[in-house]
Amino acid sequence: MTRDFPAGNYRFIPAVFQYSSGAAAAPGFEIERVRFDKPVALAEGFARIATYIQAAGRPLTSFCACELRSPAAFTEDGFRAFNQHYVKTLAEWGLFDGTTNPVARSNVCPEIDPPAEPSFYAFSFTRPGSGTSPSFVIAGSAEARGGAGSYPERIVRYRDLSPDGLKEKVRFTTAEMERRLAEFGFGWNDTTAAQAYTVHDFHPVMVDELARRGATRSGLTWHFARPPVIDLEYEMDCRRVAREMVI
Repeated sequence: MTRDFPAGNYRFIPAVFQYSSGAAAAPGFEIERVRFDKPVALAEGFARIATYIQAAGRPLTSFCACELRSPAAFTEDGFRAFNQHYVKTLAEWGLFDGTTNPVARSNVCPEIDPPAEPSFYAFSFTRPGSGTSPSFVIAGSAEARGGAGSYPERIVRYRDLSPDGLKEKVRFTTAEMERRLAEFGFGWNDTTAAQAYTVHDFHPVMVDELARRGATRSGLTWHFARPPVIDLEYEMDCRRVAREMVI
């Protein structure tokens, strides 16, 4: 079920402490996505994001989604430590209350020319808009089932890079995107962009697991990158955002 975040003028899908599963603008508001021309290290990125949002006349609580780039996939413990550091700024901005985090996120690791440290690739925030069209960002998700247990216990076809293994990973992740879209009452026909993150050749399954399901209605941007945790192999996110900037 979605939850309202009035301070940011959006609703979100509750997930884990480090991020939500998606954010959608409230009526009368829209989401603007801003991509950095080059990834910006975390501390500097937060500072530049704050300056941009405030210059737009918006509160920092309007920050609703971000896309990160990390040097390499984390261990489970390393990922947990990174997330505990990341949410400190969100708490300072009035976004994270120690338990619930409304900000959607993707965090992937470029295989070629990765950043030297975790960095911002893009961010999104809400601003007043016509409200006549939906505006949302669905957080990144890889082929790991939710719930308790370690990643090896939850990863679909764990360490299986066979054609059938990759097909099931892509199928699971596409279905998770559909589930999150449905939480907001949306589907692939509502999206304006979809992104895939993997270092493996997934073209053999694109027709059946993506195109036929409608995931490529606006094309598909493939980033040659790994998901953020070791042994995850395929990740996706998607969005509907009318206003996009590069700075």
